[in-house]
Amino acid sequence: MQHFATNDGTPIHVRILGQGTPIVFLHGWTSSHQEWLPYGKALGDCHQVYCWDARGHGASPAQDAPTIERMARDLQQLIAHYDLHKPVLMGHSMGALTVWEYIRQSGCADLGGICLIDQSPRLLTDTDWPLGIYGNFSPARNRDFIAELKTDFAEAVLRLAAAGLNARFTASYERNSVGCQMLRQYLQGLDSEPLIGCWESLSQSDYREVLPTITVPTLLIYGAESTFYTLETAHYVRDHIPNADLRVYENTDHSPHLWQPERFIADFRTFVGEPFTVAENLHSPSPGNTDKN
Repeated sequence: MQHFATNDGTPIHVRILGQGTPIVFLHGWTSSHQEWLPYGKALGDCHQVYCWDARGHGASPAQDAPTIERMARDLQQLIAHYDLHKPVLMGHSMGALTVWEYIRQSGCADLGGICLIDQSPRLLTDTDWPLGIYGNFSPARNRDFIAELKTDFAEAVLRLAAAGLNARFTASYERNSVGCQMLRQYLQGLDSEPLIGCWESLSQSDYREVLPTITVPTLLIYGAESTFYTLETAHYVRDHIPNADLRVYENTDHSPHLWQPERFIADFRTFVGEPFTVAENLHSPSPGNTDKN
């Protein structure tokens, strides 16, 4: 595991795999670089893969509450530090928000393409925007959620998913499945303070105006049974990014790449023009596994 220091002195941990054209993997909220390791190993035959721990996640500390603006600057500095030429950015959930914020700040001139997984450009909903979380997640509901995070972080995160649109996870939570117990244990081991501050930033973001400015090839991957977003959200994102290619994975939730890893690798190889061979060491998650924003 390597690290580079950002301009505020924060060490950002990065796992680098393979050789070839660069890909930067950006994980979701509460996750880490480990989400991407199987995919980095599978793609390392043709690509040099950079899997980071965003600040406040994994092995990357946070001096203050991580904001989406700061994480996008960290991404800019990662690209500069490793002198990456036309990298493809791969963002799941919070990672997709990071990509959009990067584009807001820096444009697309230095990018080779982007792949975005199951995210809305705006998480909160109102009378004019029904395509955020659940299709019904108001600022007041978000304030209640943040209060719950401060009381019992792990249970609040689980309840956020359990109250969502994926009936399988709701049932898994209600019966306290082994998968949910493992996820609860994982969440209880996290430092919740920076993650709560991070959520406060994520939930205030709005990237609808950024979508039409994207000028690089874009692959969109959404779960047909996403925990948080309806297919109307996926269609909105597709329709507002010029020449975006949307793939909807049936029977998958907010983490379609975890449930159908071989298809995901094949779709990505097609997107970047690489031949597909069956990837090794890829497997679907247990029924209780889910990933957050």
